Amino acid sequence: MKKMSKVLSLVLALLMAVSGFVFASAEEDKYQVGVCQLVTHEALDAATEGFIQALKDILGEDKVEIDVQNAAGDIPVCGVIVNSFVSKKYDLIMANATPALQAAYNATMEIPILGTSVTEYGVALGIEDFTGVVGENVSGTSDLAPLTEQADMILELVPEAKTVGLLYCSAEANSLYQVKVVEEYLTEKGLECIRYSFADSNDVSVVATSAAKDVDVIYVPTDNTAASCAATIGNIVLTEKTPVIAGEAGLCRGCGIATLSISYYDLGYKTGEMAAQILKGEAKIEEMAIAYAPAVKKYNKEIADALGIQIPEGYEALEG
Repeated sequence: MKKMSKVLSLVLALLMAVSGFVFASAEEDKYQVGVCQLVTHEALDAATEGFIQALKDILGEDKVEIDVQNAAGDIPVCGVIVNSFVSKKYDLIMANATPALQAAYNATMEIPILGTSVTEYGVALGIEDFTGVVGENVSGTSDLAPLTEQADMILELVPEAKTVGLLYCSAEANSLYQVKVVEEYLTEKGLECIRYSFADSNDVSVVATSAAKDVDVIYVPTDNTAASCAATIGNIVLTEKTPVIAGEAGLCRGCGIATLSISYYDLGYKTGEMAAQILKGEAKIEEMAIAYAPAVKKYNKEIADALGIQIPEGYEALEG
């Protein structure tokens, strides 16, 4: 009996060891992905949602762990978040918005980094003569809509405008990039452009009020700080009867009459597809070109009606 008991114990121990090995292997096969999102607002939230859904659809929910961290608009916190991802040796980092991408880029040269909701990667990463491929361990998707076409919406919807206020956050490099392009284009068209920059969300109300009082129309680019304060800007411009052309749909829903915008959910989903290819070894990130999404003209019926602005054919009404 003792001999049989020893044999049984050995068998059980062997089974437990094999089970433990299988379990450990399964854990090792699970990809670990960190998501650093700059701030909570409609566009970035949609991009993160699309990214997560793509990974689950392609890899399976049981094959990926996704750690989503939000910096709540505090840029230095992005660095803290991505450094924690690096210390945990995650398989991939998704950086949602330019400051998150910059923080990740400075944190690691080993872990693959995919950006999303980033307007211009050359500007964000200080790359001169950017060709569309970052190289190294970085790629991603861009939310850049045709800026001159956005500017043309000002001429189309507010043809009597003589002065244009350019409202943006000075801490966001890609916001300044968009402002420069639009400013140059509209100046050539004979409009006077005036910049109104704010350092952070604490300054938005004062700066937006000044702009709304001084100019005929306001342009707000895809700017994360502005987007997080869209309702505040909306209340101000409605009071002053100043129309806003916005860089993206979430911002337009809060304060604009119209936008030429992309789907941030689709942009995030595309980023997730790229991530799946990298994790499965089907693509090399250093060879992946920045991906873009098509833009659509949309309008905010409530604000357009309140300001008495007629929207021509070719625009879709914003939902929600």
